[in-house]
Amino acid sequence: MLKYNIRGENIEVTDAIRGYVQKKLNKLEKYFEDTSNSTAHVNLKVYSDKTSKVEVTIPLPYLVLRAEETSPDMYASVDLVTDKLERQIRKYKTKINRKSREKGFKEFQIPDAAGEDAEKEEKKFDIVRTKRVSLKPMDSEEAVLQMDMLGHNFFIYEDAETSGIDIVYRRKDGRYGLIEASEN
Repeated sequence: MLKYNIRGENIEVTDAIRGYVQKKLNKLEKYFEDTSNSTAHVNLKVYSDKTSKVEVTIPLPYLVLRAEETSPDMYASVDLVTDKLERQIRKYKTKINRKSREKGFKEFQIPDAAGEDAEKEEKKFDIVRTKRVSLKPMDSEEAVLQMDMLGHNFFIYEDAETSGIDIVYRRKDGRYGLIEASEN
């Protein structure tokens, strides 16, 4: 059974809210054999414009599930987050089952109702176009300028100082992020 760490920002987490969150997230346990060592981290926020945001992170040994949703109603946000997490689980399990069939491993068990929808969602990731890029040495500021000039949300380049492959990207909040690839 999942353990819960439920926090509230600008809201008191009442027993009713806590019970509703636990009831909804307990439905996800049917997809796993053992969740006894897993803790669901739930963060509930209420903003000044009366919208509610629910963030859920469930670290598992082989997968980290994370989803967030914002809506005018806290309970609706919990429902939306639960649905999103369930889709993530089905997509992951379908992907694992497909790979295991290709390699001849035993198939993981998924409840019957989830199988059809997950296969439809998996097809959304068909690669329809391939691009080849030659990486020009530059610094992160020049890469951001190139990205903005091209109108893209990310840009791959070779770092002039480290000769490593880096990626700059535009975040949802409008600022920029940098991913530095490292060799292990």
